Amino acid sequence: MGTPKRPSGDAVRMNGSRVLVTGGAGFVGSNLANALADDNDVVAVDDCYLGTPDNLDDDVEFVEASVLEDDLPTDVDVVFHLAALSSYAMHEDEPTRGARVNVEGFVNTVDQARQDGCETVVYASTSSIYGSRTEPSPEDMAVTVNTGYEASKLARERYAEYFGNHYDMAMAGMRFFSVYQGYGGAEEHKGEYANVIAQFADDVANGRSPELYGDGTQTRDFTHVDDIVRGLELAVDHCLEGVYNLGTGEAYDFETVVEMINDELGTDVEPTYVENPIPESVYVHDTCADPTKMREATGWEPEIGFREGIERVCAPYR
Repeated sequence: MGTPKRPSGDAVRMNGSRVLVTGGAGFVGSNLANALADDNDVVAVDDCYLGTPDNLDDDVEFVEASVLEDDLPTDVDVVFHLAALSSYAMHEDEPTRGARVNVEGFVNTVDQARQDGCETVVYASTSSIYGSRTEPSPEDMAVTVNTGYEASKLARERYAEYFGNHYDMAMAGMRFFSVYQGYGGAEEHKGEYANVIAQFADDVANGRSPELYGDGTQTRDFTHVDDIVRGLELAVDHCLEGVYNLGTGEAYDFETVVEMINDELGTDVEPTYVENPIPESVYVHDTCADPTKMREATGWEPEIGFREGIERVCAPYR
């Protein structure tokens, strides 16, 4: 299978394509797979470590498998590679496993797709490689690696360069900024690994005090999963290559998040401040995207403002 690569910037909507989403039963993956299934033939691969097929609509084909396996269903037009061990803790607990899943799993999946004739891959990278920055981070700034998680995502970007340069594949890396949806969506199964907005909202709604690391002044560029899904689709529609930020360009501190959740739910639950379990030398205290490159390439703009996002997260608790 496989379709000819289109010139970058030449928009063609996906319609009737065969699509593979790895990590497809997880949080972002299931949202993407369900959205794509309206107009495409979608298969979701997941090993169910962080995902559950309950997140998927009936018209998405589900295959329980690891991205480290042979014979993945890569006879497709497009691969969205989202499968990953996606937290600092997972990599520090099992650094070898983290590298195998995030790096070897990426190479294994892309190479099988290449051999099956697929020329278009969009994959998840991370904003964490920018380090702590309160100013918007553009894609061409220097990046750094302080954790195994960051190292694995930067390795993906380097291997993507290899596949693009050596095999002329269209490889687009999306650097996600703090993706959220809430437990009313597909995040609940992630538990302690869910976005802090989802965790804080569930705590406040149930009368529990949200735990904030340090003094709660750390900031994140919180980006709703619906905007992430649109960005991933646009990356294929425009046959993007290289790396792109998917973030709003606005950042909010954790104390403000708790205040806004209390306002939305009509509650008055105070946070608890705890010692940060992540060493300060590697902790990403602040993130903020510069989404200019993605906007200029595709017209992408975040459509869900932060207050609306908080309303959506809190809606199931009303």
